[in-house]
Amino acid sequence: MSALTRDHIVGLILAGGQSRRMGGGDKGLLPFGHGTMLAHVAGRLVTQVNSIVLNANGDPSRFSSLGLPVARDTIEGFPGPLAGVLSGLRWAAQNAPEATHVVSVSADAPFLPADLVVRLTAAAASHPTSIALARSGGELHPVIGLWPVALAADLELELRAGIRKVLRWTEKHGTIPVDFDFIELANERIDPFFNANTPEELDEARRLLELMPA
Repeated sequence: MSALTRDHIVGLILAGGQSRRMGGGDKGLLPFGHGTMLAHVAGRLVTQVNSIVLNANGDPSRFSSLGLPVARDTIEGFPGPLAGVLSGLRWAAQNAPEATHVVSVSADAPFLPADLVVRLTAAAASHPTSIALARSGGELHPVIGLWPVALAADLELELRAGIRKVLRWTEKHGTIPVDFDFIELANERIDPFFNANTPEELDEARRLLELMPA
């Protein structure tokens, strides 16, 4: 497989969950820094990919301030993050024909590494049908990874057959863990994939944001 560049990559922000632990609604639209968490995540990703699509359900107009296309789940019933990945793969195939891969990130992970895409694509360069997933502190992050567009049909088939666990499907094609170091800042070690699932975690993310260089 030839080297992947940003021209081959569509960024996918997964925001299709129901945010039950945050009390419901769109946690990505909660205030964060000078904007929202979603805007912050998009800002971390935009320089690394050719284009970005947002996976979310319901009325897409609530995300209009972001200026991003919105792709809803194509499998009904909120079947989990794999459905969001499928929506991103289908969107890329239809709207970005030059794209061979989609890089997915979570809408609630505001400290994404600036070299996320470069490192995921490098790891997968010799394995064109495998899925590279981010790992930090020994923990794999199943929703932050690089997904071949060519696997969309297989993923849809498996989702309709009832598969829901991300790693169960990625292992079928080969999972490539890619390790990322913690951020060392102000005598603290910050997980680059820290995600804010609860109000308390959101408060912590806001505190950590204050430590980050401008």
